[in-house]
Amino acid sequence: METIVAVLLVFSGLVALTSALGLARLPDFFLRMHAPALVYTLASWAVTLASVIYFSAGRGGLALHSWLIIIILSITAPVSTVLLSRAALFRERQAGQPLPPPLRASGEGGPPSK
Repeated sequence: METIVAVLLVFSGLVALTSALGLARLPDFFLRMHAPALVYTLASWAVTLASVIYFSAGRGGLALHSWLIIIILSITAPVSTVLLSRAALFRERQAGQPLPPPLRASGEGGPPSK
């Protein structure tokens, strides 16, 4: 049991290190935001699974109190990522920087307008 918990925690640390490297190397805010947002959830799930295994084995029963934390994190992380990206996009548009045009609605037909 301790080996499984240790492997999950080391895996989580390596995933977080990979995210930090991506954060340091990527050139743009939107690209920098992408690496930690994806990795954050994976590392959090690994730590939560390690916690559930550890506390379940220690008590002799299934300990699911950690699931509440990961459920809240899984809901709030994507929402905060979307809000940060929209705020950055709005700020760059206000500054007059060239950005890709907004996506057209899915119901519209024909080629995109220029």
